[in-house]
Amino acid sequence: MSNAWKIYMLAIVSFLVGTSEFIIAGILDKVAEDTGVSVSSAGQLITVFSLAYAFGTPFLMAVTARMERRKLMLYSLAVFIAGNIIAAAMPGFEFLMLSRIVLALSTGVFVVTGLTVASKLAPAGKQGSAIATLVMGFSTALIVGVPLGRVISSVYDWRSIFGGIGLLGVAAILIIYFSLPQTEGEEPVPLRSQLALVKQPRIAIALSVTFFWISGYAIAYTYISPFLLTVTGMNEQAVSAGLFAFGIASLIGSKFGGYSTDRWGVPVTLVGGIAVHAAALILLSLAAGSPSIVFVLLMLWSFSAWSTGPTQQYNLMTLAPEASGIMLSLNSSVLQLAMAAGAGIGGVVVERASLSSISWIGAAGVAVAAATAIASVRQSRTRKLRCAAQQALEKAGA
Repeated sequence: MSNAWKIYMLAIVSFLVGTSEFIIAGILDKVAEDTGVSVSSAGQLITVFSLAYAFGTPFLMAVTARMERRKLMLYSLAVFIAGNIIAAAMPGFEFLMLSRIVLALSTGVFVVTGLTVASKLAPAGKQGSAIATLVMGFSTALIVGVPLGRVISSVYDWRSIFGGIGLLGVAAILIIYFSLPQTEGEEPVPLRSQLALVKQPRIAIALSVTFFWISGYAIAYTYISPFLLTVTGMNEQAVSAGLFAFGIASLIGSKFGGYSTDRWGVPVTLVGGIAVHAAALILLSLAAGSPSIVFVLLMLWSFSAWSTGPTQQYNLMTLAPEASGIMLSLNSSVLQLAMAAGAGIGGVVVERASLSSISWIGAAGVAVAAATAIASVRQSRTRKLRCAAQQALEKAGA
């Protein structure tokens, strides 16, 4: 089996874990109704998942650093299956919260390990595309998993979705076992050393891009189903179609982001994608009352948001190539902290302001990300010029 196919096998499993993560946003109103909590309280299932992912992943990656990578992915998938069984079989909102924590920890380990393995399997100069392929797996969860979950929850009990994902987890274990080679682990990096990277201004600024971009995105996306139902006035079928269109655009966006990064570089792709993302959310606010226009804007929003993912991950790896695994882990943690912050802020906005305000507030967060990305790009450019000048002086001195 060629390395390209191995990367696609990883992407297939990424689709499954992505579905388990994202599905809550698509069925949020139904979960709230069934468990007897408010929509904003149900939204905190996303917050809990993200916090567990953010704080648990770096610790677990440090503890398991020496473990062979394929074995680590298999173990994480076994825990992933257990998390889905809890959601499917155990009653009450508290057990659902527990399920989200278990799923977050297993997903975090699998995703970070998968991204590292994919980058090692890819040929030189194609790491951006390899990362984009895995991101495509998550995007496909939005295309197929989330809207399909919406349809299933309308016909059957929403808990059956997690039961099905758990069964598919067994198939995922077989895919990983038979398609991927064994890959040696790495020397464990203490958490203190991981956090030392964050103290470097250029890395801190680059990670801030992830935080503001994702928090702005999450403010709006966490409550997208209630938004489409009540503010836009879509019916159940239209919401499912809108989520499907959102997912299609995310798939195209993630692949475009990888291609654009390899072809035109990080600065153009990163800043351009975030700028369009902010504009799409502003337009969504202005056109919220027109379902047909909202349908198109959902696709523009998703395309631009997901084009940033592979670009930002590749950018962070180039900032510290000697610690690429740590950078991916840190980025995943910041991303999940941003998801938690976005879901939390969105819940406050829905409770104390209005559901229609989430796209405006989300756009403000993404606009900050655009400004931060510009600062990050300028700082990287200045650093490269200084390094080039220093090397020229050293050659002249020699």
